[in-house]
Amino acid sequence: MNTDKFYAEQIANEYAPKDTSKVVKLKKLDSKAKMPATIFTYSFGIISALVLGVGMCLTMGEIGSGTTSSLVFGIIIGVIGMIGMGVNYPIYKRMLANGKKKYAFEIMELAKEISEQE
Repeated sequence: MNTDKFYAEQIANEYAPKDTSKVVKLKKLDSKAKMPATIFTYSFGIISALVLGVGMCLTMGEIGSGTTSSLVFGIIIGVIGMIGMGVNYPIYKRMLANGKKKYAFEIMELAKEISEQE
C-alpha cells in the first residue's frame, strides 16, 4: 500500500470543489431537525444547574446574610433549579419529536432518492 499516494489523495480531496450531493443535503436536514432541541437543552440545563448552585450557596450561607430567610429562599431557589433540570429531558424529547415531524417528509423523500440511485 502506497501511503504517499493515499496522503496525496486525501489532501487533494480537501482542496477539490465540494459538490452538494444528496447525502450532504440529507445530513443538513437531519441537523436542522435536531439542532434547536439540542441548543435549548444545553442552555436550559446550564441555567437550571446555575440556579441550583445559587440556591445551594444561599442555603449554606456562602452568599447572602446567612439568616433563616436566606436559608428558606435558598431552598426555594434550589428546588426551582432541580425542577428545571428534571423537566429538561422531557422537553428535549418533545422538541426533538416536533423537529423530526417537521422535516420527516423531506428527509424520507431524499433518503428514498439516495437509496434508489445506488
